[in-house]
Amino acid sequence: MTSCTRRLRAALLTSALALTGPALAGDDGKVTDFLLDNGMEVVVIPDHRAPIVTHMVWYKIGSADEPAGKSGIAHFFEHLMFKATTNHAAGEFDSAVAEIGGSNNAFTSYDYTAFHETVAPSALGEMMAFEADRMRNLILTDDVIKTERDVILEERRSRIDSSPQALLEEEVDATLWQNQPYRIPVIGWMQEMEQLNRTDAIAFYDKYYRPNNAVLVVAGDVEPDTVKALAEKTYGKVARGPDLPPRIRPVEPEQNTKRSVTLSDARVSVPTFSTQWVVPSYHTARPGEAEALDLLAEILGGGNRSRLYQQLVVKQGVAAEAGAYFQGTMLDATNFTIYGAPRGDAKLGDVEAAVDAEVAHIARDGVTDDELEKAKQRYVRSMIFARDKQDDMANMYGSTLATGGNVQDVLEWPDRIRKVTADEVKAVAARYLVLDHSTTGYLLPQQQAGN
Repeated sequence: MTSCTRRLRAALLTSALALTGPALAGDDGKVTDFLLDNGMEVVVIPDHRAPIVTHMVWYKIGSADEPAGKSGIAHFFEHLMFKATTNHAAGEFDSAVAEIGGSNNAFTSYDYTAFHETVAPSALGEMMAFEADRMRNLILTDDVIKTERDVILEERRSRIDSSPQALLEEEVDATLWQNQPYRIPVIGWMQEMEQLNRTDAIAFYDKYYRPNNAVLVVAGDVEPDTVKALAEKTYGKVARGPDLPPRIRPVEPEQNTKRSVTLSDARVSVPTFSTQWVVPSYHTARPGEAEALDLLAEILGGGNRSRLYQQLVVKQGVAAEAGAYFQGTMLDATNFTIYGAPRGDAKLGDVEAAVDAEVAHIARDGVTDDELEKAKQRYVRSMIFARDKQDDMANMYGSTLATGGNVQDVLEWPDRIRKVTADEVKAVAARYLVLDHSTTGYLLPQQQAGN
């Protein structure tokens, strides 16, 4: 079955970039990348520690690329990719993966859609053949469209409409982003999802599901030459599509107001808040800024050694949770978020004020060199374990290449992190984390409505 990527996944993909130097490819070989004749980019990450391989196809199409009025079509099409083709019946791909003890899935985000399988190396060619087949040979009938449309509508009801937290996140996004398509939910708006049809699906398929709009990432017990031969035999037979125009989206205007969104719901027992700012991503930032924002998030609220946790949870005891994160792997501008929830008799306003004070403290006084160095070590060290997970490595490269980066960006990332100075961390905090230019969401129990 397929799944829709949430904001948390995007944050984890960003964090997965924090690996160290040449060891990114494991101890067995270096990362290799090349182009097929039809324009499909291929990345191979050899790692022979276990006899398994992760195979991923990333399409450079996400919800932020959807035509106006067609929200949800990217996620809808992720579902349709599991239907019958001219060569395979519906469900045959899933059955083939299950029979060999493998796993498969897919996800849609704002900037990309990805499909993945984890199998034994001997099955890699079969996986490539299945993926290459559905890249162009889907059978999309009106019955198929209607059935799967009902599925995604129910998915929205169960995952979004029945969740106060998810509903608030949608409203905060729609308020934070004034012009950029990140303001539209990945899963889509219900009234537009209901109107998606076969004509929409075929137009979307023909435009975006082409080898020259895709990245193949293979990580695991493989050799680059083997992957290249298999890729040419399968994906290489798929005709190149028309060249797509650059992914130029509406630009976010300067934000100069403080906004808030409040949702009160009887299902909420503990109030929470989150404050967000529009900030540059790795793709849009000036040199060093995104790295400084990553470290700012780590120092401010990246774990139990962060300022927010130590001050609010450990010392003051007013918060049950408090943290911060930066979603750096985005094609356009992104968001920086702080959040918190009260503990015991503390009020939500007390937690918010204490969090805001820590943000202001860094913007005003900065961080110490010792604090920054420990944050760098903590940040990188915590991610080294991602080397033991092939899907983390494949996600790292796939998400980077699908959002305008390249293999070298990933390899050089640790060195750029190490060069960040305390002054640079202070500078991005002062420049971007201005409360008068923020958007805050409040999730409250029903009885607190109007307070």
